[in-house]
Amino acid sequence: MDFRFYGGVDEIGGNRIEVSCNGDGIFLDFGKRFNIENLYFDEFLQPRSFSGIADLIELEALPWIPGLYREDQVRYLGMRFEDEPAVSGILLSHPHLDHAGCLKYIRHDIPFYMTEESFLILKAIEDTSTLSSDLLHYKPKFHFKEKKRKTGNTSHMRDKNIKIERPIKLLEPYKAEDLGEFEITQAPVDHSVPGSCAYLIESEEAIVYTGDIRFRGRRDQESRKFVKKARKFSPTVMITEGTRIDQDNSTFEEDIERRTSDIAVNHRGLVIINYPIRDLDRFLTFYRAAENSDRTLAVSLKQAYIIKLFEGLGYPWLRDLAVYIPRRNWGLIAEDAFVCFDGEWIPAADLPEEYMEQDYRGWERAFLELDNTITCRDLREEPEEYLFQCDYFEFKEFIDIKPEGAAYIKSKTEPFNEEMEIDAERESNWLRHFGIYQYRRFHSSGHAGRSDLLGMIRDIEPESIYPIHTRNREEFLIFEDEGIRVLDPPQ
Repeated sequence: MDFRFYGGVDEIGGNRIEVSCNGDGIFLDFGKRFNIENLYFDEFLQPRSFSGIADLIELEALPWIPGLYREDQVRYLGMRFEDEPAVSGILLSHPHLDHAGCLKYIRHDIPFYMTEESFLILKAIEDTSTLSSDLLHYKPKFHFKEKKRKTGNTSHMRDKNIKIERPIKLLEPYKAEDLGEFEITQAPVDHSVPGSCAYLIESEEAIVYTGDIRFRGRRDQESRKFVKKARKFSPTVMITEGTRIDQDNSTFEEDIERRTSDIAVNHRGLVIINYPIRDLDRFLTFYRAAENSDRTLAVSLKQAYIIKLFEGLGYPWLRDLAVYIPRRNWGLIAEDAFVCFDGEWIPAADLPEEYMEQDYRGWERAFLELDNTITCRDLREEPEEYLFQCDYFEFKEFIDIKPEGAAYIKSKTEPFNEEMEIDAERESNWLRHFGIYQYRRFHSSGHAGRSDLLGMIRDIEPESIYPIHTRNREEFLIFEDEGIRVLDPPQ
């Protein structure tokens, strides 16, 4: 049995682990290696869209593996497209882009295995993002067809009608599935995105793959159940994350709810919150804090889209929230704006509705006519009524809201590189300009701290471990004295 690590070694994220047995193989995750891509690219300097995988392979951000990538990407480069896929499937532990971001390059006949919640998050990313598409289906590039003109001549145009649906297999908790030479079982775990899971994999070896895991969130009981099941599984190999092996355990999610509730009760103005919108347990934390303080949680359109997808899966219903409608290109909503219509300047509010809708993307328009929408005017006139979810990239809304004296709670990881430090300084400038007070240390990590990680490994008692998703592999060497072999991941 062979293991090959194409990412995730001595770095945070970028997990791409190939497991092979008797000529068959699977991948555990296939994520973006942000530490490599960030060496060459930024927001305005991106891989060329026409080159597909070529730019990333040249810069060693993507490995060349025959039989793995899409036919359109391979044939465009003049390379051989293998008849048979390189692996029988890809097991997704969760839908963060450092684990799922490079799925878009995978050929159409390699199935993806995941939880229902992971599927819904990927759907939300694909539907609402302009950068992360082709995850669940894709339109092949470089396809052209003839177009007949009225003159009788012909020309060529891109064929945009081809759409390939990827084979997606949704896995139920602790229900074993056969996959070639492997028997796979997904085990739900607690992490900072819904649908996160570990895997128990039976083949020539008994393999446990943790994915990303924590024990201090709202689903800590799922992580603890996984540990018990993994121990009974008696793994010979454990592939474990170690993001925070050198750090103490994080705070509990309930502590964030309590502290936010206290602030929202005692603060007279607007309370602004900034958290990762795909972390629905963090969303639930702030929803409950809003309830505790007799406020309404106002969410962005992207957050509303995700909540709508997850209705009936144990999260609050969209009708119990307020949906914030921002001003878009023409700024026709909420303000006393005027427009020139047929040569006459009239209030924008008098325009037909279709003009308003044209300011918004297709998926956004379904939310415009809801009864529970609000605008900048509502937040400006009744700030004490709301907890307002606002990402850093939406701070320009402050210009219309005028949130002087507001409270700001940032519930995200602290800056850990130069680019994030620059963003943090710019963030502070916005807060300072509007006289907004910032509360700090309102984040609970999605990764287990040192004592939780060590306790997990000791409880499971694998014969050997591959530490990945960490910059501190040497910290795991303490297990050598406990009879657990610490292996160097082969790359």
